[in-house]
Amino acid sequence: MREKHGVGQAADMLEGALRHRHMALGAAVIACVIAACAGIYFLGALPFFSLAYDGGRIDGITVQPPPTLDTHEYDVRQLALAHIATSSPYYDAFLERFASTTATTAASSSVSLAKLEWPVADAPYPEYGALLPFHRIVAYYGNFYSKGMGVLGEYPEDQVLTMLEGEVQKWEAADPSTPVIPAIDYIAVAAQAGAGKDGKYRARMPDDQIDHALEMANRVHGIVILDVQVGLSTLQEELPALEKYLAMPNVELAIDPEFSMKDGVPPGDEIGTFNAADINYAAHYLATLVQLHHLPPKVLIVHRFTYAMVTGTNSITPLPEVQIVMDMDGWGSQAKKIGTYNAVINPYPVQFTGIKLFYKNDLKPPSTGLLSTSQVLDLTPAPIFIQYQ
Repeated sequence: MREKHGVGQAADMLEGALRHRHMALGAAVIACVIAACAGIYFLGALPFFSLAYDGGRIDGITVQPPPTLDTHEYDVRQLALAHIATSSPYYDAFLERFASTTATTAASSSVSLAKLEWPVADAPYPEYGALLPFHRIVAYYGNFYSKGMGVLGEYPEDQVLTMLEGEVQKWEAADPSTPVIPAIDYIAVAAQAGAGKDGKYRARMPDDQIDHALEMANRVHGIVILDVQVGLSTLQEELPALEKYLAMPNVELAIDPEFSMKDGVPPGDEIGTFNAADINYAAHYLATLVQLHHLPPKVLIVHRFTYAMVTGTNSITPLPEVQIVMDMDGWGSQAKKIGTYNAVINPYPVQFTGIKLFYKNDLKPPSTGLLSTSQVLDLTPAPIFIQYQ
């Protein structure tokens, strides 16, 4: 259903560009970039370390308690994504699920929620500052070295940002109740057709390319998503290499099971897989960063377009510090995309959902066009993450 956008000709272009880039960059330049980023981030993070609530007074001034999540709004938004009407018996039962356990509440909740898959009733509330479901994320995907891997490498920067802002406006018009956050979804670890020196079949992008993604996001007041295709490597090897970026408050993570080759087959020859343990590792890794650096909750996006790409879905555990999005990223006609969403996303609830729209591949015959905003919003649950390639 989907082209292997991380391998083949695009990968050859990427490897050539990386070799050229590595020769051109001197050690001093790299050091300056790292030092500058670290300095900017440290200064921006100072308020997190300098303020703390102790429940008392400072020099006669009452210290206000830290802000807390609006759990009622959170629940109402979740119900809206699941298309649960206010007149539905599920509506009140869901809102009461953490209320005082009176006999009436307990009875209505146990009966009414038994068959309710969406919203996910047992997912924990996130910490204050969570992006979802208070916002919808609209992302542009790709790699700056390759025109074949997505929008980010296909068009000049100004054009990319203009196009992205246009899509943001479309989604804001389609769902005025949900503010939209633009995102630069950059492939920071790309699966490769060649094994490379370490035999891992993946290439890590240099810091200056990730810094460029951050600069683009800043121009549109958005966020950055770092996409990881591990090849024959592992999340345990790749995520720590990105830690200085993942520890920033405006950087989220996406992981792509398609290019996780657990049987040693090179990426692109078959579709890879992640299990629940892989996804839980990524979630716990991010949660540790959130706790250590006093960050708002992170978003973890998991791509999926076949059943076997993600195994053990019932064992995936959302955390208060991490919001998990299962993203249907297969391409095809409108009917095929809706069918795949209903086959591999809807029946396996985790927490939130997303969908990828392909400007080119979704238009291949017999397609009659991209899914419209209304068609996407009619899906159950309505995706809160929209990605364009």
